[in-house]
Amino acid sequence: MNYFSHPTAVIDEGCEIGAGSHIWHFSHIMKGCKLGENCNIGQNVVVSPNVVLGRNVKVQNNVSIYTGVTCDDDVFLGPSCVFTNVINPRSAVLRRGQYEKTHVGKGASIGANATIVCGHDIGIYAFIGAGAVITKDIPPYALFIGNPARHVGWMSEYGHRLQFNEDGVAICPESKEVYQLKDGMVNKIS
Repeated sequence: MNYFSHPTAVIDEGCEIGAGSHIWHFSHIMKGCKLGENCNIGQNVVVSPNVVLGRNVKVQNNVSIYTGVTCDDDVFLGPSCVFTNVINPRSAVLRRGQYEKTHVGKGASIGANATIVCGHDIGIYAFIGAGAVITKDIPPYALFIGNPARHVGWMSEYGHRLQFNEDGVAICPESKEVYQLKDGMVNKIS
């Protein structure tokens, strides 16, 4: 075994877990899951069947990741955030064949207690604030907060709010990388 699993964690047969990953207390990794290298699965996390997590994904305590979710490399899932996988759940109606897909792009961060309603994609390096409720697709580098979540700005790959000049150019204060805002979309240009 080339990963660490706390004795209280439950890992079903048929999972693929990358080297260097850590799975902590009372977490359940269900059948068919694929976790990349160097993932960290916090305490009391459920990863439902067939979920795919890329490399270096950080999942904080009490997170629920349901079937239909995929996360690219370097995603951060804050404490107690949750994904849904059925848009209209009813206890008496079986909808296992109707799970909707949600994709979280590389480097995106989802804040504590945020809810990601199924069927929506989170763009690369997007930043979802604590407690936000996501009900639509989120563009790359976008900052969304609130319930329902609204777009309030743009974030750098290092997690700093970008301030664009009159030419639509912003520089990350930490990395000094340059970003361009054009036609309502942000791209890193250097």
